Formats: sequence, structure tokens, C-alpha cells
Amino acid sequence: MDVFGKALADYYQKGKASTLWLHNSYDEPEEMPIDVFFREEDDMPELEHRALALCRGKILDVGAGVGSHALWLQQHGFEVTAIDISETAVEIMRNRGVKNALVQDIFALEKKYDTLLFMMNGIGLTGTLPGFVGFLAKAKTLINPKGQLIFDSSNIAYLYNDLPMPNSHYFGEVSYCYEYQQQKGKWFNWLYLDQQTLLRTAQQCGWHCTICYDDGEDQYLAKLELPA
Repeated sequence: MDVFGKALADYYQKGKASTLWLHNSYDEPEEMPIDVFFREEDDMPELEHRALALCRGKILDVGAGVGSHALWLQQHGFEVTAIDISETAVEIMRNRGVKNALVQDIFALEKKYDTLLFMMNGIGLTGTLPGFVGFLAKAKTLINPKGQLIFDSSNIAYLYNDLPMPNSHYFGEVSYCYEYQQQKGKWFNWLYLDQQTLLRTAQQCGWHCTICYDDGEDQYLAKLELPA
């Protein structure tokens, strides 16, 4: 069952939803606000405004959710394709007016774009540090010459202020599970990258990485490009 999609659908159809819980591998479950996925331009943080301003050319919005960023890009004249693995999310995107919304796994995609955009820590879908390295190889096949990869991520070292750092894997690798109306979805892996690990990994994989914005609260915006 698409637990996350059910919560999105309830909110979209009824204007409210039950509590969406996010179980994690490091602490107690957290309540996940659903309205944040439906936010308008005025409610987007500075980081997202900066990310959208960097977009150019033919854009792929990856893990687009219910399409808030895709709608902004579309309204500002960009050619944007929005993808998500949740059929429910894609249906909501289409109903909200996203013209090109597809149920699609980024790893199965073969078309090329000028901008690959991952918002709301969307790059985390790569799951692990090795998964991110594998994705960087895949991304080289998905961007046109002079293309760019734009995403935000976070340094979650603060989670371990009172806990020992994991020694069997990179500390930014965590697992999550959604629970909605007493139904749990499947556990999935998620990745958060600290800036130094990102810069080092990008360079090792043949990308040039620029940190475009740092919000001062452990979250930042990055742009990756291939050397000319």
C-alpha cells in the first residue's frame, strides 16, 4: 500500500488528513506535516527559491511529490517533466495542473535534460553513499552537454550529539517507514550528505560541485556540473 500517497490524497481531497508518522532508524517516530508538500511560492524557503532560480533549459523534477516546484517552473515558462514513484502523487500532480507528470523511477530513465532537480532532500532516494556514487554515474547519461544537477541536503551529524556515531556505515545513511491510519509502509533507505563528503565524492566521480547556499542550520543547496 502507498501509505504516503494515501495521506497526500486525503489532504488533497478533504483539506485535512490524519497524522502521518515517520518512523526512523535513529530515534522515536516523528509527525510529518502533510501541508508542506502543497505549499505555494510564498511558503517556500529561501533555499528552494534559489534552487528554482538556478534552473534552466529542459528540466526534470525528480521525486516531485504533488508538484509544487514543477507548477512554479511551468508557470514561469519552463519545460518541465515531473516524476515520482507514487502513482497517487502523480495523479494529484496532474489534477493540480502539472502538464507532464509521470510515474517513473529515475534509475530506469533514458532521456536527457538540461537540469536534474531534487528538492526537499530528494537526493536521499539514492539511499546510501555507494548508491549516490552509482547515481552520479547514471546522471552522466541523463544530462545534456553543460547540464546541471541541483539538490539540497543536510548534515545530520547533530543527531549523534548524544549517541555514538555508527561505525559500520556512513552516518548520513538512515532508514524510514511511513505510518498512516495504523498502516505501515515498507522501510526504505535515505541518504543525507554533509558538505565535505559531497565535495569529495563529487570530485572523485568526475563532477564539479558548487555549494550555492547554506541556511546556517545544517541544510544547503548544491549544484553539480561535468567539466567542459
